[in-house]
Amino acid sequence: MGFMMPKKPISPPPVVAEALVVLGQRIRLGRQGLRWTASELAARAGVSEPTVLASEAGKPGTAIGTVFTLARLTGVPLFGIDDPAELSRLRRDGEREIALLPSKVYHLSEGEPDAAF
Repeated sequence: MGFMMPKKPISPPPVVAEALVVLGQRIRLGRQGLRWTASELAARAGVSEPTVLASEAGKPGTAIGTVFTLARLTGVPLFGIDDPAELSRLRRDGEREIALLPSKVYHLSEGEPDAAF
């Protein structure tokens, strides 16, 4: 196995930090509304209790898939959408849009004419 770089802590921009805190609050409110302990939610999600608590605190190091799983388990809508079929529709729409994009992005070199003149 090759060398793996350790995780590098990031400082998200203020708006992202704020969004993480809001999502964490929603997860905690959902969990408490279900009358689950952090340990119970952790068991349902297959993660540790500290991971649940970090997510609820809006810590940026928690994997997005884990945070979304916690949100879903506690009834927090993802992207403001409750209906799984609507999320699937949005995913398919995104796939169609991405399929229309070029496979690579090219940057103009200095001195090349800009095609958008």
